[in-house]
Amino acid sequence: MTAQNATGSGPLWLSIEGKIEELGSQDLSGGSLEDTIRKIAGELDEAGHNVSNHGGNLLHLRTAMGARVGVGHPMMEDLKSALAALTLEDVLNVPAATGGVLDTVGATWPQILEADRRPDVQGFVELARLDLLTAEAKGMDGDKGTRYLLAAEVDGAVIIERLGLSQDELDRVVAAVAAETAERDRVAGLLEEAGDATDEEKVKLLLNKEVAEDLILELAGVDASMLTAAQKAMEKELKEKQRLAEEAAAKKAAEAAGPSLDDIPDDEMLEYIESIREILEFSDVEKEIRTMCEQSSIPNALVDIAVSEPDKLDELEAKAEG
Repeated sequence: MTAQNATGSGPLWLSIEGKIEELGSQDLSGGSLEDTIRKIAGELDEAGHNVSNHGGNLLHLRTAMGARVGVGHPMMEDLKSALAALTLEDVLNVPAATGGVLDTVGATWPQILEADRRPDVQGFVELARLDLLTAEAKGMDGDKGTRYLLAAEVDGAVIIERLGLSQDELDRVVAAVAAETAERDRVAGLLEEAGDATDEEKVKLLLNKEVAEDLILELAGVDASMLTAAQKAMEKELKEKQRLAEEAAAKKAAEAAGPSLDDIPDDEMLEYIESIREILEFSDVEKEIRTMCEQSSIPNALVDIAVSEPDKLDELEAKAEG
């Protein structure tokens, strides 16, 4: 049987069952039953359903009332009980959960198994799912509840309403989740590029790319001991690199400074002193003296004397001349 609902604001069968749920036993006694049917038909007419003057819809109402009398309690009582029994695990698959509810209620109320009623029952299951998800989310700390509902693909407006958030609060979590998703994608790309590298090599690669440790453990599929071992190996490698870099810098600095006084040949010493005297005639400002000496490739040992003890140049010159 298909309920006709050309003008009503909702499914006729639910409107009928809602009215039946409100009835008391006195409304269903033999002498009162027909009056109750006419009363409900009139109320449904006022709600926008054409029942009193539509044979099919009126028959639908009579059939529902007969089932109510026969079973001894309203269909909605069993439907609500079946919905209340749903668990989070059940509603992970809404269509399957809907089928389960229909099977449970349909064992007593076969009319609920009519095809046009399934979408309405699924709507109730989706609401039950949302209630269960919301209850779970409200028990979580910080923004975990918001993240939980976002992961469950709950609409943002619904999350705001259910958790009492502001739009800005939701937007912040959405942005954070987007950034974390982008980072996970980046790490996945790095691991793909690593190919057949060893676990330690992969971990080193991710550490060098500044990936967070918890994400390395999760996405690289390694344990904490491997992460620690890779970090220690990298520390050792870094220290060696630093040592080599310091040696290279010291060597470069020594080359730039030039030879010590004792290592300068006499003929070169005389040439350097002559150049320094020309510079000293041009300027007595230390910075300028050092700059011009550097441009003339004069050893730092002589430059230091030129700016601090220029009279000592005569002594060095005499020594070089023999």
